[in-house]
Amino acid sequence: MVPSPAARRLLAPLGVLATVVAAFGYVGAVDPHQPGHYPVCPLFRLTGLYCPGCGGLRGAHALAHGELLPALGDNALVVACAGVFCVGWAVWCARALGWRRRRAAWTWRAWHAWAIGGTVLAFTVIRNFPFGGLLAP
Repeated sequence: MVPSPAARRLLAPLGVLATVVAAFGYVGAVDPHQPGHYPVCPLFRLTGLYCPGCGGLRGAHALAHGELLPALGDNALVVACAGVFCVGWAVWCARALGWRRRRAAWTWRAWHAWAIGGTVLAFTVIRNFPFGGLLAP
């Protein structure tokens, strides 16, 4: 049986969704709060500083269990990225099905990369200062 054109256009978004769901399922099943399941962050081990990903597995575990506030406490950047992923995935599916806006499509600009990098850098620096304790895992 040959899949319909709409089904073929949705193969990539559905494949990405299946991969993300499998990853969140694994992190949801294997608790990162228990030592020995996941490696320790090398930056934290060597320097004692939190990288942008520190607490990300604990945040993903909390999200997989539907606990938004603990996830924000573990790593707010992971929660924000999960939200951006959900919106981006929905837009990807809508465009794959042929739903177009009347205006020109969104295009990637160099300043977008700088904005993302600046946000990650600011998040990393702030969480390592005493006044950024709410962002520390």
